[in-house]
Amino acid sequence: MKSCRSCGSPLPGPFLDLGNSPLSNGYLSEKDTHVMEPYYPLECYYCPHCSLVQLDEFEAPDRIFSSNYAYFSSYSSSWLAHCKTYVAMMIGRFGYDKDSLVMEIASNDGYLLQYFKEQHIPVKGVEPAAGTAEVAIAKGIPTDITFFNTDYAKNVVAQDSRADLIIGNNVLAHNPNLNDFVEGLRIALKSQGIITMEFPHLLKLIANNQFDTIYQEHYSYLSLHSVRHLFNAHQLEIFDVDELSTHGGSLRIYAKHKAARIHETSPRVAEVLEKEKRAGLLDPVTYEEFGRRVEATKRALLASLIAIKNEGKTVVGYGAPAKGNTLLNYCGIRTDFLDYTVDANPHKQNLFLPGTHIPIKHPNQIQIDKPDYILILPWNIGEEIMEQLSFVREWGGKFIIPIPDVRVIDA
Repeated sequence: MKSCRSCGSPLPGPFLDLGNSPLSNGYLSEKDTHVMEPYYPLECYYCPHCSLVQLDEFEAPDRIFSSNYAYFSSYSSSWLAHCKTYVAMMIGRFGYDKDSLVMEIASNDGYLLQYFKEQHIPVKGVEPAAGTAEVAIAKGIPTDITFFNTDYAKNVVAQDSRADLIIGNNVLAHNPNLNDFVEGLRIALKSQGIITMEFPHLLKLIANNQFDTIYQEHYSYLSLHSVRHLFNAHQLEIFDVDELSTHGGSLRIYAKHKAARIHETSPRVAEVLEKEKRAGLLDPVTYEEFGRRVEATKRALLASLIAIKNEGKTVVGYGAPAKGNTLLNYCGIRTDFLDYTVDANPHKQNLFLPGTHIPIKHPNQIQIDKPDYILILPWNIGEEIMEQLSFVREWGGKFIIPIPDVRVIDA
């Protein structure tokens, strides 16, 4: 029997099976499309003891987040605006200045730390993907190209460079070794320091049918209940939480050492815990019902695309996010339905999506080909994309939004 990666309890069988899928960030060159791809089971488990929802670990993080990892945070203008707001809020609330040290784990291309640096606050990035880390270093953001773990944290202590603030945005779910990671946070944090972590909220994933955010790179699906249980086990206390709209609905937790007599616990913590309980996150039946809704969404999307194609219409994709690859592979959507997809990230252009081998082109291609329908794969920024593509109304183009329910929208 499998055991929970957070608390070690035995796990019941999976409540959701999305079939076998390749790594969702494993974009392919033309040559790669003629070589066998590894596929991994996408099965979701719920731990009744600590409430953690999780996948099995089939691929080690160092194989996923290697030097050719193609996700650059700076390609989303709405995400950059979110980060700039966060930095201003944290400086205002906690008074960080030139004598502070801000560390970010999975600091990517420096998308967030650049705003602390602008305010002359010392920063340190930790980023395992060399390609993105080198972009940050070129911006003048000191970055260690490595994974964050307890060994790294002990090294931080040895160099007397523990942090006043440790930030982790969308990294907790990406680490299969949760206990090692959180123990590292405890070690690397100053006695009066603060940790903030942002992660997609399991409550929103279930409520809004966001099954496409389930993929191999996301080992865990987090609620305040499960994260509080994990942090408590490492003598870290969550004292505040924000509910955010990013990534389809996220939480930002604020944590400190349990022994630190700072920061009263906000009533928001109890409010979110209660909200999760009311939403059924502590009830296994909730997850079984979710599995049935996912299957219904697959049938609805395929029915729409079949009807459109039977009319002789053209369909292309917009975006090449990891979540799109779960959706397309689970639904069996290949070039028989989508001629191609487009993406603003030049690191993805002229490559092919994993599994489906759908080609990724420059966004200008939409102007040239004038497709009848555009399937928006990063639905969480759907409004931003439909605004950018408002010109498709010139030829009567329409948008398809697949999540939470399949919708066709006139431009």
